[in-house]
Amino acid sequence: MFSHMMVGSNDIARSKRFYDALFTAMGGRAGSVDPRGRLMYMHDGGLFLVTPPINGEPATHGNGSTIGFAMTPEQADAWHKAGVENGGTAIEDAPGVREMGPMKLYLAYLSDPDGNKLCALHRMPAEAAA
Repeated sequence: MFSHMMVGSNDIARSKRFYDALFTAMGGRAGSVDPRGRLMYMHDGGLFLVTPPINGEPATHGNGSTIGFAMTPEQADAWHKAGVENGGTAIEDAPGVREMGPMKLYLAYLSDPDGNKLCALHRMPAEAAA
């Protein structure tokens, strides 16, 4: 069902530095900028795009919105570190295991340089949750 996610940015060069660091930390590739100035990342048929708003107004983040990326705990730690080192802000609790009822998740949260909330998520195997 997932096709793509797009967030706005007021500085594509700053966003490219930030997201290239995040995605390469989790084993992905650096993004490319298309002729319209949109930053594009592709993985397993899904797209993540960063764009200046087409209406010409400043980009703002969505309060209450979170964009989640699936990865291993090791990738999540590298992703979080790369994000903080490249203009992001660590938010919520430090990266680690969170209990959600009978389920355990490994989570890490960042805000990108434009304030978009990002989450690294790993669902712990049932034997690890016991």
